[in-house]
Amino acid sequence: MNWEIIYYNEAVRLWVDSLPVGIRAYYARITGEMRQHGPNLGMPYTRAMGDELFEIRAKGKEGIARIFYCTVLQGKIIILHGFVKKTDKTPKRELATARRRLREVQDENT
Repeated sequence: MNWEIIYYNEAVRLWVDSLPVGIRAYYARITGEMRQHGPNLGMPYTRAMGDELFEIRAKGKEGIARIFYCTVLQGKIIILHGFVKKTDKTPKRELATARRRLREVQDENT
């Protein structure tokens, strides 16, 4: 089964497109695998964040990005939010944004 990647909105897609080249290349490699094998690739590529929220763990020589996603529809992976890491911990504000968008997507699809 091939999975489809959908973006929460155009701003999220544009943000991903604006990532530094090395991080964007790693993201493209991971999402390519996700399209073929499904959303749960496991560490070090993806990680479950709880409550049906997951993250793509993209890295490059320019730094590290985390891109949150969910799979509320069969065969569809929805990219919700992302940020470039500056510290070891995921900022609460970034996680809150991803969880809010997850709830919105879930509400739309129930």
